[in-house]
Amino acid sequence: MTPFGDRIRAMRSERGITLSRMATDLGVSPAYLSALEHGRRGVPTFATIQAIIGYFNVIWDDAEELQRLADLSHPRIVVDTSGLDPKATAAANRLARLIHRFDGEQLERLHGLLDEADRPDRRR
Repeated sequence: MTPFGDRIRAMRSERGITLSRMATDLGVSPAYLSALEHGRRGVPTFATIQAIIGYFNVIWDDAEELQRLADLSHPRIVVDTSGLDPKATAAANRLARLIHRFDGEQLERLHGLLDEADRPDRRR
């Protein structure tokens, strides 16, 4: 499951909306919506994200959060390390090979490292 899919599923559940009903209301197939929730589809289009935002009637920060989660939800990614330190290539390959072994606490620590690297004063 992707972060976006997890949030969409939670929003449906909180509101008592079935997957079939939401799919029909959005004009997509239940199979597509299920695949989106479970990470078997890539990042949804901007139009689909906007339709979901409108469907749940979310505004401002919640809408921005859904867009952010969608941007972080591509289930298959490519990390281009060409031109970087060889340690970056090794790290990317190890992460790809080992990420399924990480527990929640380890993933939180990894996110902390990524957040630290993404601080405005650390960007190049």
